[in-house]
Order: sequence, then C-alpha cells, then structure tokens
Amino acid sequence: MLRVISANLNGIRSATTKGFFPWLEAQKADFTCLQELKAQAADMTTEMLNPPGLFGYFHYAEKKGYSGVGIYARKQPLQVVEGLGVPEIDNEGRYIELVYDKLSVISVYLPSGSSGDHRQAAKFAFMEHFYGHLATLFKCGREVILCGDWNIAHQEIDLKNWKGNMKNSGFLPEERAWLTKVLSEQGWADVYRGLHPDTTGEAYTWWSNRGQAWAKNVGWRIDYQIATPAIAATARKASIYKDQRFSDHAPLTIDYATEL
Repeated sequence: MLRVISANLNGIRSATTKGFFPWLEAQKADFTCLQELKAQAADMTTEMLNPPGLFGYFHYAEKKGYSGVGIYARKQPLQVVEGLGVPEIDNEGRYIELVYDKLSVISVYLPSGSSGDHRQAAKFAFMEHFYGHLATLFKCGREVILCGDWNIAHQEIDLKNWKGNMKNSGFLPEERAWLTKVLSEQGWADVYRGLHPDTTGEAYTWWSNRGQAWAKNVGWRIDYQIATPAIAATARKASIYKDQRFSDHAPLTIDYATEL
C-alpha cells in the first residue's frame, strides 16, 4: 500500500503550532506533499526539514512568507526537480517533483487569481505553460501522482455556492474548461472523484476565513491528487481530515494498492 497526503499548510510555522507534526507521524504516509510553506530555508527547524523517518525536499519562494512547496518521503528519490524552468513561475516556489524508477510524485501550487487582474493573468500564464508540462509528464514512462492546491473547483458539486462564484477566480469557465482538458484530453485521473463521483460537502478541502464558512461548511474542493490512469486505478480509499484544523485547508489522503 502506498499512502499519499496533500496538505496546504498556509504557513508551515503556523501549522506546527497547531499539531501538524504529531498528526503526520501517526499517518505513516509514504509521501506528504505540502503547499504554502510561507517560509525560507532559514526559517525551517529540524522537525520541519526532516520529520522522524522522513526525508524533506523543498522549493521555496524568493519572496519571504510566500508560497513554497515541499514533499516528505520515506524513501530517497533518484532525482529531485525544483521548478518548471520558467523564472517568473519558479521564483514563487510552485513545483517540486521526486523521481523514482517507476513513479514521480509532485507537489504543485497553482497561483490564486483572487487578489486582482494581474494575479489572474499570472494564473492563466501558469496554466498555459503547465498544460504542456502535464502532456510531457503523461508520456514520461513512469506513473505520476500530482498533489496540490490547484485553486480551481472543477464542477458545480465541488463548491457550495457555485452560482454565486461563476465570475470569481477559482470557478471561472476558462479555468474549469482547462481542468476538463487536462482530465479528458490528456487522460489524467482525478483520483478522489474516481472513488467518490457524487460526493459534495464531504469533498470540500478549503474554507474561506471570512464569515462562517467553516462552521456552515461553505467550502470548495480545490486540493487534488491527479494521477496517471494505471496508478489511479489502484486507489482504494480517500479521506479528508477535518478533526483538527492545521490551516484553512484540510489534508487529502489517498491509499493506493501499489508499492513504490
């Protein structure tokens, strides 16, 4: 069995104070993909860098207290790929890939466009480049699992107030169509949806800090594990952990009936 977790921490230092690492140790995950570290290397403690029994790999943003991704792995990879080779993307710390003989595991954090037109333009630019990268990845000869905060709710069942968000970043028609193309034209699998095709409120992974979004479960499903079809077909169980709150996101855990 291969256990993979995706967790947007909205600040690894903040998540540490909320009990993230004791929880993580109890999960016995093979891979834990992190987004929004909001930290640089100098901010990271020994526990954050290498939790017991795990190897940590990180791609930090140049801007302090911003973005950043990482992966904790039980087994050291053959290769670590930081970034996509595009400076304006890579200086925001949005992509890290661990390469093994027959598998790649990736933590990715797509930009949010909610803060203004300039950030929505940056998001569209990321999506355009990433689409080509995904096509190349799909044909790399390895199985691939991409974990992360994609900042897109794909379908109406993926957020509570879909009617009121059709003109808002994260649920724009262009964003949803792009994700549809990733899944239908390129052939990637949305692993959670494969196991739970009709689940609505229990599928949410993010809640705004505004209003009573958490209390009323006014959420969005924007955290995904997207995988190549063969390994996606081995997925046996998916869960979203809400008993503790480490950030405004909830960790997504999927167990695959396969070995590394």
